[in-house]
Amino acid sequence: MSNSNSVDRFATTRRTFIDASSIMQIKNLTMRAKSIVEGFASGLHRSPVHGFSVEFSEYRPYVEGDDPRGIDWKLLARSDRYYVKQYEDETNRRCYIAVDQSLSMDYGSLGYTKAQYAQTIAATFAYYLTLQRDAVGVMTCGNVGADFLPPRHRPGHLQQLMRLLSLESRGTESKLGESLSQLAGLSRRRGLVVLVSDLLTDPESLAQPLGYLRGRGHELLVIRVIDPTEVTLDFKQSTMLVDAETGREMYIDPESARREYQNRFRAHEAQLIDICHRRAARLVTIKTDEPPESALLELINRRATVVSPLSSANRSRRGPVMSSGLNASASGG
Repeated sequence: MSNSNSVDRFATTRRTFIDASSIMQIKNLTMRAKSIVEGFASGLHRSPVHGFSVEFSEYRPYVEGDDPRGIDWKLLARSDRYYVKQYEDETNRRCYIAVDQSLSMDYGSLGYTKAQYAQTIAATFAYYLTLQRDAVGVMTCGNVGADFLPPRHRPGHLQQLMRLLSLESRGTESKLGESLSQLAGLSRRRGLVVLVSDLLTDPESLAQPLGYLRGRGHELLVIRVIDPTEVTLDFKQSTMLVDAETGREMYIDPESARREYQNRFRAHEAQLIDICHRRAARLVTIKTDEPPESALLELINRRATVVSPLSSANRSRRGPVMSSGLNASASGG
């Protein structure tokens, strides 16, 4: 599934995004995340740090019930979307970030792996959400003995999250389903659950654990990270491929195998879309040569659907409801 619907409308601001290869040259994960967040903010605001003050927290998509006077018309002109300013009393939500560490994530054709790119996205989310005073937790999944830091917002917690995300992958075969089921048991308070993975597993194995998470009342955002060569099988000559998780070797001629591979790739993608649709999860595919800000935009949109009781109460006291044609929330599954 493509994320083009969300990202293409921001074409006017993408020119400010730093390309992925440049971002990945920054070795320190915290500095990498900070650079992405501030670079993204500079595309929306006059200065890279405006919008993270004590009073004004962030922009979020307009939803029915918001006061039309809160719409930022300048941002509408640039993005073709309706956004309103969100203030401090509407924050303080919970987010659980699950990062795949199975061995299939160790593949990369661009000088960095899918695992490193996924770590970057997760670190960016953690950094951004901490700025918004949200409680953030992280779980490494897809392996045996997953690590889990529960959501908190307190001094030193972001550093703990970054240390966990910086650890080398210890994964073997994919155990995403088991890890997500475990997360469902650990996440007793509802919030936003973000899975960052290549999803190279049986799609049906995700249906039940995603259902458990929805049963807990969580909003779900699934970020599917893939290498560009995985889309096209763009190899120039015959080669020996090795399955990173099973060790199975396969000699292929790309010219003869490409069509069958692409058919299977599309069939697998269609299954993932169907599973996520059935579980009301937002599925976004991002290639590792795309700016990580694409994922951050999706997080902002999805996070806006996780409404705190205080925010709901405030919304009920607001002015008249706008027509449905102005509802720009990107929270659909």
